[in-house]
Amino acid sequence: MCAAILKRTLFALMSLTILLGVSSTASAQKTTVIRVVIVKTDNPAAYAQALEEGKAIMKKLNIPETTHVYQATYAGPNAGSVAVSIEYPSMVALAEAEAKLRADKDYVAWLKGLDKLRTIVSDSIYREL
Repeated sequence: MCAAILKRTLFALMSLTILLGVSSTASAQKTTVIRVVIVKTDNPAAYAQALEEGKAIMKKLNIPETTHVYQATYAGPNAGSVAVSIEYPSMVALAEAEAKLRADKDYVAWLKGLDKLRTIVSDSIYREL
């Protein structure tokens, strides 16, 4: 009788662990993520305009993203720096987008051209809590 109870308890714990693992994975895949790139540029307007070409490439590749461009003010030594946020619906969407973009010759050429306009200070990924 004790062995049967132990078996049922062990089975229940294993089932709960599997259920929680699947739930956590599904939840992580649905969590919004934002890639934030901070850059220094001598010409923020030209840089913002160049980003429009990148957005067009992403649209052409059917990449689900929302991009925003901000310039820092009241930021001490970082005043004038530019922050670009690219929002994706999930970490999976970000990874799929990166794979598509790295394989696209137009994107690779566009990205290389940005080196003339900016210096990357930081490149981070944030996930929604």
